[in-house]
Amino acid sequence: MKVVVQRVKSAKVTVDGAISGQIDKGLLLLAGVCQADTPDILDWVCNKIAGLRIFSDENQKMHLSVQDVGGAILVVSNFTVCGNAAKGFRPSFTNAAAPELAENMYEEIILKFREMGIKTESGIFGAMMDVELVNDGPVTVIIEKKGAATQE
Repeated sequence: MKVVVQRVKSAKVTVDGAISGQIDKGLLLLAGVCQADTPDILDWVCNKIAGLRIFSDENQKMHLSVQDVGGAILVVSNFTVCGNAAKGFRPSFTNAAAPELAENMYEEIILKFREMGIKTESGIFGAMMDVELVNDGPVTVIIEKKGAATQE
């Protein structure tokens, strides 16, 4: 699983002109589910993101998590983050999970954050989405945990 995490002042995702998810201060996640991903990997990634200390404290040091600041999470499915552009100029997406597995894992990601008590909004799996954000910092971190069968 590979997730691009962006600290945001606000973010929203729209599908066909309708807002699907919208947050103020928090994290925008572009989440890619890979073929070898398992529930253990999903748990590790979600726990890592929930505890990620990338919000500033009173001394302007990044010591606080999204939970510490009462922030929200906007999860957007994005199989392209599983792409591999090491060879040639056209990325290969063979490591991306099949849509059935990816959609189930995507829904589990959203559920996991909600179970942690974090306000969580989302895009629509498989839809063409417009994502708007006001990046805070900018602060962008890539969280990745590979399964045993992941090739790269």
